[in-house]
Amino acid sequence: MCLAIPAKIIKINKKTATVETLGVKKEIDISLVPGVRTGDFVIVHAGFAIQSIDKEDAVSIQNYWKEYLDEQQN
Repeated sequence: MCLAIPAKIIKINKKTATVETLGVKKEIDISLVPGVRTGDFVIVHAGFAIQSIDKEDAVSIQNYWKEYLDEQQN
């Protein structure tokens, strides 16, 4: 099964970016989504940003994941 998760871009360096989701920061490739900027949200799959996403949708998906992960820990 493949999953793609929303992440917020916090720093850009040429074709890579540092993103954060659920408290985890990671470096990703942004070459597939031209025009993204710091502060934008993207869908990340296998280390690549594959699509831009609006903030409301990103936060909604992140909240779902938080609930799911909390349930799994209990």
